[in-house]
Amino acid sequence: MVRTVTFKGARLTLIGKCVKEGRRAPDFKLISQDLKEVCLSDFDGKIKIINFFPSLDTPVCDLQVKEFNKKAIGLSPDIVVIGISKDLPFAQARFCSANEIKNETVLSDYRFSSFGLNYGFLIKELNLLARGTLIIDKSQRVRYIQVVDEITHSVNFDEVFNKLRDVLKV
Repeated sequence: MVRTVTFKGARLTLIGKCVKEGRRAPDFKLISQDLKEVCLSDFDGKIKIINFFPSLDTPVCDLQVKEFNKKAIGLSPDIVVIGISKDLPFAQARFCSANEIKNETVLSDYRFSSFGLNYGFLIKELNLLARGTLIIDKSQRVRYIQVVDEITHSVNFDEVFNKLRDVLKV
């Protein structure tokens, strides 16, 4: 089965393993803004909202990161919001500083593509990540997946936070 998204109507191929709800979340190796390696296990004991997107240099990605940062303010300390793109850590640091992104940990998949490949969200033709959101519970189970079909469109924030409330009830 070929998985695809579109960019302005043009079909693009998603490559990598296909993550499934209810299954254990695969590990990843990302790069922080201070150039340290970060893995999924670094967030053990937390519910993880993973916000992934193509590039901070686009209006929809800019909005997505700012909106998750704003919504993260009222969340429990047991919840962490993680933003992932293939932007260089230096660009991510500039963006986060300029936009006061303090409630979301923004990390880069530029070096290893391990998030994109391990979760199946790497766009073959662009070597960028698709747009979407995951929720991973404290036991490292994928509880929610949203991949936006047309990457110029935004994620459905209401759906993400409704699902988060369901996860918190369990």
